[in-house]
Amino acid sequence: MGFKLGRERGLQVSSGEIKNKLRFNQDHASVPGTPILRKDLGKDIMGEANMDGSIYINNSVEPGSEEEEKVLIHEMRHATDMKIGKLRYEDDYIKYNGETYDRQTIEGQDMIQYEGKWIEAGSMELPWELEANNGNK
Repeated sequence: MGFKLGRERGLQVSSGEIKNKLRFNQDHASVPGTPILRKDLGKDIMGEANMDGSIYINNSVEPGSEEEEKVLIHEMRHATDMKIGKLRYEDDYIKYNGETYDRQTIEGQDMIQYEGKWIEAGSMELPWELEANNGNK
């Protein structure tokens, strides 16, 4: 008996750039192979990439909005860095490009020690955040 693959078009590429790896519609965004979950996150946290490959998007981000797209692109860069071993999040440290940075909760804030000072996680002073944000210009 024969097997037909159907009409799936797969990834669409133009000039070496993948065009359809992220999908957005009125209800939600999706990324093949990456669970995207909505939940209440901390104040001013729009998204989180997780070591298990999932991404959280804050319930306050409107589904299908430009903001959702930007958050998802940012978090996908983190997720990709984790998959290739460039970035690792743990409870007491972050490892990025082979360097380890201490991580602690200080006065209720998730803080990372970078260049001799404690910086709030998610700050654009951190090199992995700057890199992930380069796609959101």
